[in-house]
Parts: sequence; structure tokens; C-alpha cells
Amino acid sequence: MTDRFTYLDAASAEPLHPAARDVLLSAAEQGYADPRRLHRPARNAGLLLENAREVAAEALGVRRDEVLFTSSGTAAVHAGLLGLGSGGIAYSAVEHQAVIDAVLWAARSPVLELTVDSDARVVPEAVRDAVRGGAVDVVAVQQANHEVGTLQPLQDVQAAVDGSGGDVRLFIDAGASMGRLPLPAAGDVIAGSARKWGGPGGVGVLVVRKRASWRNPFPGDPWARTDLGFTNIAGALAAAAALQAVVAERAEVNPRQHELISLVRERVRAEIPDVDVAGPAEERLPHLVTFSALYVDGEALVTALDRLGAGVASGSACTSDTREPSRVLAAMGALTHGNVRLSVTRDTTREDVERVLDALPGIVKDLRAEAGL
Repeated sequence: MTDRFTYLDAASAEPLHPAARDVLLSAAEQGYADPRRLHRPARNAGLLLENAREVAAEALGVRRDEVLFTSSGTAAVHAGLLGLGSGGIAYSAVEHQAVIDAVLWAARSPVLELTVDSDARVVPEAVRDAVRGGAVDVVAVQQANHEVGTLQPLQDVQAAVDGSGGDVRLFIDAGASMGRLPLPAAGDVIAGSARKWGGPGGVGVLVVRKRASWRNPFPGDPWARTDLGFTNIAGALAAAAALQAVVAERAEVNPRQHELISLVRERVRAEIPDVDVAGPAEERLPHLVTFSALYVDGEALVTALDRLGAGVASGSACTSDTREPSRVLAAMGALTHGNVRLSVTRDTTREDVERVLDALPGIVKDLRAEAGL
């Protein structure tokens, strides 16, 4: 395995899509000026930015004036969530850390954590209970979980929100799913991250529905629905190009990735004793899986695989310090110790996956032996 590195951490960042690579350099040469100015370079930059907005909107199936660009997926989450409502917030127990950070920073009351089932799926009854009293005016639920891939029942969540009898808004974090899955019809505001679909890092996308009662939560005109700050125009255009390509390819790519992850789930269960594969076998993101091996340190497993030429993730996938136990696995009642998240790219082959799977049982056995087990 050492002669070829197998990158299996696409859920953290997908390698740059060829469509983005082709656009990025040429756009950087033309899109350097401030698009708010009146001179020719500024007008050129403005045209590129509007082209990026148009392409992204078409790929997502929304209006062009509903698309805002931000400096990252995290920035999109923070602006999107904090710009909704002023009362209490309810969020699912398996949300990304960016959502948790925004909720804590907002310091609103009440703050309610919505329970999930053993597949990390939010319980619609918990949403109904949270919004029934009228103190909560924002609900945050992701489209798909970033660690175990579970698709959330967003239609049921939207129905619970709509049935509250009050003005409750729904925020959806689509960081793990935007481009890979159709944009949900539910939700007032939806956030995504370009690096998760093969766009460049440092670009986020925020979809603010025209019906949404949303305002800019940061300094500046609160009612201006414009990009926040000086937009990375070349990055936005490259992100839009990658998004367009990923949407066009997903009918072919998703089934192939789903099959590869099914192979991982089957072989890990069959070949490694005392292992817990988290999340559902179906109704999930096609490209990722998390499993936990009892009596094995996750970081040690990641390091051993890296030495053999394979890159995977471990720990909590939504914190900067990956040594922290996974909140997602804990919330769903799964084994948190020794967890590994494996996520395939658009170019990952069956041979790549089988090479890792062939080595994995021996690595786990050796690590357990080193621990005296």
C-alpha cells in the first residue's frame, strides 16, 4: 500500500474537482477587482460573480437572488442560523459543531437539544414538543449526518414546525450533502461548504429562501441580502463549476459509492471481531461510514493506516481536536471508543477500498495485542 496513497477522507474535504481546477486560475486572473466599483475590471469581476451565483442557483434548483457566498461552510452555518429569529433554539443532538457553537454564542433561551434514535435520526415528536410552547422560534436540523451518513426526516420536521401555530423557522445544515443530494424542499435557510463537493476551501454557500424572515446577524445593513464581506470571486466561480459537475454526475457516482460503502460495512462486520458499524445501511449518504472497534484507540488505527498509505478520520468529525469522543456516536448510543470514519471520493475504486479492507483486520489485531488483549 505504501507505493500509492489511498485518500478516504472525502467527508472532510473532497479533492478539487477537475471542473473547479479548470476555472480557478482563469477566474483569478479576471476576478480580482471589487465588483462594487464602476470601472471595467470591477464590472468584469461583477459578471464573474453573478455567473457563479447563476450556476450555483441552477445546480441547486433555487432562485439566483436566494444564493449568497460566504468565506466558508462554517461561516454559512453561523450567518444562516444566527440570522433567523431572536427567541429560543432547538437543535438535534447530532448537529455539526458549527451549529453548536452558534447556538452557544447566541445565548438565547431556551436552548433545547432534540433527541435522536439509534440511527442518529431526529425524532419528529421531539420537534413538535420543542415548538409547542412558543418559546422556540428556530429549529436546526441537518439534511444528513456528517459522521454516520443518516438522512434526516426533513418533511416530518417541517410538518412539525409548520404545525406549531407560531412563526418558527427551520435552518438546515447541508454541509455534508449539498451537491451530493438534491436540495431539500424544506427549510428557510440552508448552508453548504464547497470543499465537501470538490470546490476550493474558503467558500461557503448560503441559500436564503425569499419567504424567509432572515437578517444579517453581523455588523452592516441587517436587511441587505448580499454576500457577506468581499467575496472570493475566483473561489465562488470554481465552487459553482464543481457543484454543477457534481450534480450532473451524481446519478452515476452515488450508486457506485453506495456499493463501495456497503462493501466496507459488510466486510468490517464479517472480518473484525467486536466492531460496531454505526448508522443505517440504507437511507444514508452514499460515500461515508463510521465504525468503532472495541479495545482499539482510534488515533492509533488512523496512524497505522496512514503508515500503510491510507487516509481516514477518527474521533469527533465536527471538532478541531479529533481526539475528542464523538458527540454523534454518543447521542445515538453507539460505541465511541476506537471509531474510524471512512469516506470515498468520486475517483475511489473498488481496488482502493479492498486494499484497505485487506489490511484492516491485521492492523486491529496487532493494536489489540499491543494493548495486551
